[in-house]
Amino acid sequence: MVTSATSTPDSLTVRRILDATLAGRRLSAADAALLLRSRDLAAIGRAAHAMTMRLHPEPYRTYNIDRNINYTNICTAVCDFCAFYRGPKHPEGYVLDRDVLLTKVEETVALGGDQILMQGGLHPTLPLEWYEELLRDIKDRFPQVNIHGFSPPEIHHFTKVSKRPLREVLERLAQAGLGSLPGGGGEILVDRVRSAMTRGKVLTDDWLDVHREWHRLGGKSTATMMYGHIETLAERVEHLERLRDLQDETGGFTAFICWSFQPDNTEMDDIPASGPFEYLKTQAVARLYLDNFPNIQSSWVTQGREIGQLALLYGANDMGSLMIEENVVSAAGTVHHLTLEQMRSAIAQLGWIPRRRNVFYELFEDDPADGARARARAVPLPMATVGP
Repeated sequence: MVTSATSTPDSLTVRRILDATLAGRRLSAADAALLLRSRDLAAIGRAAHAMTMRLHPEPYRTYNIDRNINYTNICTAVCDFCAFYRGPKHPEGYVLDRDVLLTKVEETVALGGDQILMQGGLHPTLPLEWYEELLRDIKDRFPQVNIHGFSPPEIHHFTKVSKRPLREVLERLAQAGLGSLPGGGGEILVDRVRSAMTRGKVLTDDWLDVHREWHRLGGKSTATMMYGHIETLAERVEHLERLRDLQDETGGFTAFICWSFQPDNTEMDDIPASGPFEYLKTQAVARLYLDNFPNIQSSWVTQGREIGQLALLYGANDMGSLMIEENVVSAAGTVHHLTLEQMRSAIAQLGWIPRRRNVFYELFEDDPADGARARARAVPLPMATVGP
């Protein structure tokens, strides 16, 4: 049955698309947009879960322990969706003292963390050498810690401040201790959307080029999407398509994470926040579309424990990070916290063994879940729908 671009597709059309996708046909952009218009969350969730089980038949699901350290909130870009940044002359702007930053890393290690997610604003005057020294200081004190640092907008900004080519900037950062690249600042990878809600920030092709060049150097990175603001559903799919195309080219992405726009305390607070229905559907469609991405992370940080846990039945195979510290999302009024035991129990309650991993999805051999007594039961397919 033919459906219009704006109508809600019927369940037979949805099931035809899902059956074809699970049979091996790559999901098209048009069909992905149709699935995003659908209200049949249960069917889409079952299909995404089936694909996840094919990719990850193992009896465990994973999580990580890290800390988000924002070394500065000073930013020359103006993003209407961001409640965290401050302009260069704002009295609340800061650059973390080096001793304070290193203490945060030390606390992370003491809590069992092996990684820091280090991001900041686009500071107008810090030279490339400042970032190199920062990386060396961390690695000299904590050589075991992976630095998952500097989003593509930051890297692109470094090239402008230093007037050096992208490859050289990435090589120098890697030599100084940068271990992997986060997918921050992706929002929606469509220039219409990016230009409408941000000024002075990298556009789509340059965002992708940062990852492309990092992958060519042998590096690994993650990809993200922030949806639920001014983008159309077709533009949401275009974002996924740009990621899938680059992954076909390089194979350097380890995981994808999506989350809903958090409007409080932003210039876009008139946009209502998306709920769990839209989150689970968007993640499930992403799992089906990004068939070349090995991992999908749940976003409990924006959705809370219960929906973050349910996401493991809607395409995710990873609970994401324990997130010892988080500042950007919380600045927009969304605050969720999990203890290590709550993180592990969220996985175990669904019948999987909780396993700790690093950013490269390598498991920790000394994880307490190891041992013959650890057994998993069958995991049910998602059946119930979540109200809009």
